Amino acid sequence: MDRRWTDVRRDGRQRGQGQPAKARPAQKTVPAPARRQQSANSTVLRLRGDRQRAHSTLARCNRAACSWKMAASMVCRAATAGAQVLLRARRSPSLLRTPALRSTATFAQALQFVPETQVSLLDNGLRVASEQSSQPTCTVGVWIDVGSRFETEKNNGAGYFLEHLAFKGTKNRPGSALEKEVESMGAHLNAYSTREHTAYYIKALSKDLPKVVELLGDIVQNCSLEDSQIEKERDVILREMQENDASMRDVVFNYLHATAFQGTPLAQAVEGPSENVRKLSRADLTEYLSTHYKAPRMVLAAAGGVEHQQLLDLAQKYLGGIPWTYAEDAVPTLTPCRFTGSEIRHRDDALPFAHVAIAVEGPGWASPDNVALQVANAIIGHYDCTYGGGVHLSSPLASGAVASKLCQSFQTFSICYAETGLLGAHFVCDRMKIDDMMFVLQGQWMRLCTSATESEVARGKNILRNALVSHLDGTTPVCEDIGRSLLTYGRRIPLAEWESRIAEVDASVVREICSKYIYDQCPAVAGYGKWPTGSALCLFPQAILLASPSTSAPMLLLSLQSSQLRPQAALPSPLAAREFLLRKPVPAVP
Repeated sequence: MDRRWTDVRRDGRQRGQGQPAKARPAQKTVPAPARRQQSANSTVLRLRGDRQRAHSTLARCNRAACSWKMAASMVCRAATAGAQVLLRARRSPSLLRTPALRSTATFAQALQFVPETQVSLLDNGLRVASEQSSQPTCTVGVWIDVGSRFETEKNNGAGYFLEHLAFKGTKNRPGSALEKEVESMGAHLNAYSTREHTAYYIKALSKDLPKVVELLGDIVQNCSLEDSQIEKERDVILREMQENDASMRDVVFNYLHATAFQGTPLAQAVEGPSENVRKLSRADLTEYLSTHYKAPRMVLAAAGGVEHQQLLDLAQKYLGGIPWTYAEDAVPTLTPCRFTGSEIRHRDDALPFAHVAIAVEGPGWASPDNVALQVANAIIGHYDCTYGGGVHLSSPLASGAVASKLCQSFQTFSICYAETGLLGAHFVCDRMKIDDMMFVLQGQWMRLCTSATESEVARGKNILRNALVSHLDGTTPVCEDIGRSLLTYGRRIPLAEWESRIAEVDASVVREICSKYIYDQCPAVAGYGKWPTGSALCLFPQAILLASPSTSAPMLLLSLQSSQLRPQAALPSPLAAREFLLRKPVPAVP
């Protein structure tokens, strides 16, 4: 590029151009001393503004600090005044009205203000009991002192059969008329059977109480027992029995009763054997009803929005005709049941885990030792692998199970009957951990017998108190508690009395009672699932059931006699094997 086109001459003209360029306006120049003075002035102004803002911030902080000091002073004065009030009051009842102490009196208030259970007796001997509350619903039921324990080997399962037929209509409400009448009220009808009790109950609105009592009276007195319904229920019950095989816990507890109470009525399952389900006739069920469904063995219980006098009048109207006499004065009596320390194992390698239950003989319902044993069970506690807390769980057995990966879950239990019971634990674990889990569990039992501490007993008592109150949440649990208590204790024990019994338990009582029932006692053990070869939980197992993973292959039942395993029966299925053991106990080792 030619430089003459870009250079600018001093006279303001470019080369090649005839016109001069426009001159820039002259700028006013400020002397250097003046510029320094202006900068200093602006700096001074900024510093003055920062100082003013700092002073205002400091003033706000001082005011806030004064406010906090005043608040702290007020709190201290209030605390001092409250302490003086407490010292002057000396635990007077007025403390319950102090908001700060209201939470500490909640449990005492719950025990003192629970509604009273009213009990009356009809002319035929039927007891009527109720607990009234302000709820708009109510639960009413009939509890009967009869179960599989009162059955013989011939009619075992009759009570369970009758429970199913109760939903199939009565003589006054045939077919589906009963179900439609219950549904029209928006009510819920249910029933259940155990080894000692049978219950029928309805949950409905309080305004429907007359209809509810009428329906219960009709179900208990006028069961239709039609041949067509009986035949239909056979298939239903058989299917239910097959479905119950999927519940490992139920199977293990049936095994436990079969071996612990072998040769006695408590060994019988509630459902009965499938053979009885197939052959029970209408005459057998009618005889069972006429023998056991008597007024002195019944309790009409109610909870919720129920007036006791109204319930008593309805009971007299609809249940007053239940007979109370027995043919030829043949009053059924309980057969004493003995406990036998023994073991039964059902090995099935197709299952992923082993389900084991171990128990010693426990006390009956009326024994005063029950409270201390329940505290001991609360100390051992329960555990599931889904729980949080890990090794920091309060139960020593639970924290040990987490640290050593002993089991998937465990839970203690206390099952009571009229004169005996089962006290033990049920756990689920890998087959290679069975011996370790059994060793640690028995070690915890021995620790309770010899070195239970006051701190863990206090923890167990609090757990028991919580369970005592929390399980009575709703009209149905309260109604069930009333019916069962009157059948087992003859009365409903108030919560305040339960609290006094719990308060009397200390570490020495726990050690004494646990030594009485656990120390040097022969346990009963039942196992179901995957089992290691050559493992035994006790020295002489009563029976060993070897199962093939294939359901079509026969199962071999072996009995241990004279320290040798001898074949006793080849059984086609797990259900047949269980029924064989429940029906015919294996002879014990001499």
